[in-house]
Amino acid sequence: MMFRLKKTTILFSISILFQIRSAIAQDTVKYIGTTLSNVDYHHGQLSPVLGVHNIQVFRANREHPELAGKHGWTYNHQPMLAYWNKQFFLEFLSNPVGEHIPPGESLLQISKDGYHWTDPVVVFPPYKVPDGWKKKGHDGVAKNLYAVMHQRMGFYVSESDRLFVLGYYGVTMDAKDDPNDGNGIGRVIREIYRDGRFGPIYFIRNNSSWDKKLSAFPFYKESKDKGFVEACDELLGKPLMMQQWVEEADRDDPLIPLKRAIKAFNFYHLPNGQVVGLWKHALTSVSTDEGKTWAYDPLRAPGFVNSNAKIWGQRTIDGRYATVYNPSEFRWPLALSTSDDGIHYKDLLLVNGEISSMRYGGNYKSYGPQYVRGIEEGNGNPPDQAMWVSYSMNKEDMWVARIPVPIISGVTEPVQEVFSRMADGKELSNWNLYSPLWASVKIEKATGGDKVLALKDKDPYDYARAERLVPESKKLKVKFTLLPQQADHGLLHVECLDAKGQAAVRLILDKDSLLKIKAGYRDAKVATYQAGEPLQIELKLDVTTRSYTIAVNGEQKGTKIFFAPLASISRIAFRTGEIRRFPDADTPTDQDFDLKNPGDPVKEAVYYIRDFSAEPLAN
Repeated sequence: MMFRLKKTTILFSISILFQIRSAIAQDTVKYIGTTLSNVDYHHGQLSPVLGVHNIQVFRANREHPELAGKHGWTYNHQPMLAYWNKQFFLEFLSNPVGEHIPPGESLLQISKDGYHWTDPVVVFPPYKVPDGWKKKGHDGVAKNLYAVMHQRMGFYVSESDRLFVLGYYGVTMDAKDDPNDGNGIGRVIREIYRDGRFGPIYFIRNNSSWDKKLSAFPFYKESKDKGFVEACDELLGKPLMMQQWVEEADRDDPLIPLKRAIKAFNFYHLPNGQVVGLWKHALTSVSTDEGKTWAYDPLRAPGFVNSNAKIWGQRTIDGRYATVYNPSEFRWPLALSTSDDGIHYKDLLLVNGEISSMRYGGNYKSYGPQYVRGIEEGNGNPPDQAMWVSYSMNKEDMWVARIPVPIISGVTEPVQEVFSRMADGKELSNWNLYSPLWASVKIEKATGGDKVLALKDKDPYDYARAERLVPESKKLKVKFTLLPQQADHGLLHVECLDAKGQAAVRLILDKDSLLKIKAGYRDAKVATYQAGEPLQIELKLDVTTRSYTIAVNGEQKGTKIFFAPLASISRIAFRTGEIRRFPDADTPTDQDFDLKNPGDPVKEAVYYIRDFSAEPLAN
């Protein structure tokens, strides 16, 4: 008997090993690059994609819901994105404090340009679970209980060009219960009309353990809208759509092609018609029949590093491919890898290397930019040809990122930019932006009508950040004109960095009206400044001598020493706050406290940048 058991185990192990080797030998997704992320840095020491704009679209606020579209809940997660009728649509779910703790609802925001968004509106409201209801596999009995939302699919554009938004009502009997265990209530759907109104809510599929006679919404077949019913039937007949439902569906649901409960399915097509599937943990497989079957049981994509946050993959408008994910066992940084053929991914570049302060603690709230989702095939193509993705920050705030296509990671030409002389809408095409709602980065008109790059900050726990990639150099001249709009509050750092984000030089505009530099442990005064008066700053940097000269309004201020050595300089960053190093890899997983006065803005500080230039100097 023992011999038979060992033999069976050996044969099973050989089978799994053969399957892995077969998958690797096939054209399965794999990472063949050499760059890896360093989790000790929020940015992972990764080089950024040129021109990425990270835009916050929703900032949670419990104390002042009127400042958050009258929505005061602070657990916000699972964003989904679509583009239809010349507008972006963003759906996300929300709970009052923490994950899986009811009540739950789903919200919707709309934008015409991806930068300016409407306040969120409830698209799927809280759902009351009937008292006395018992969940299969759980001893608890429902009493004054509400469902929670949990959806892996947000939107569907029908073949008749009608837009539908979907959600799933799951049930958690306690804080550690799962809403996606196949024993919830069911999936709901409603139409978004072209004029912005919503159609009625219907169930499109209930869990078998749910008594439909208890449903608060009708089943979709009861709709008198023939086109609506046809669109629902159309959706139910598409295996790639159904695969996204696997977690919440019955474990034996005949509509789900691959019934293994692996999470957060995403797909894209190759030119030969094959479908690449991706799941959490960078699991992958390939289908040759539109998702009806899969060539092999999904396995970890060789070379990819990804934990239980989502991974997103798509074909970009230039015919190449990109995956966006957290390349670590944590939920930072947010990075991107590109491929020429959709199979071999060869680089690892930065999308967002910031982690804002988690202002509100809560159940299962994780630090970092996470749960990324782009625009699914069939759900629209923005006219700017960029790649757009959505993600949550700390399971608290909603963000989108605009990633220019083609995807580029560096510049070689000198930079000469005077914003007032540049074409409208093109001024920041080569700038990387991190722009929270209360710490914005954008082009504005200053007094006199000249266009400027404006950094405004009234956020007590976040900052504005604008970064310009410059030609990688050992010797570099950098010039820019700052117009601080105050001298008694606020903070601006200007840093010279290498490709990995290490700074060698830091200029500081402090609230004491002093312009300083970081000189080792200490800060050293360079000059004074006044509100509204321009500061024209010129730096000449030399990594071989670890030194630089600084001139302010034409006056030389001497030679200074780098506070850290670098081999080259390739980025200049402007930031309205101190550098952040919390959290780190050793920070406790769950934050059970709120920060002080997280919903109150502070006195706004404003900094204008009128021009910027950078050019390599002869060695």
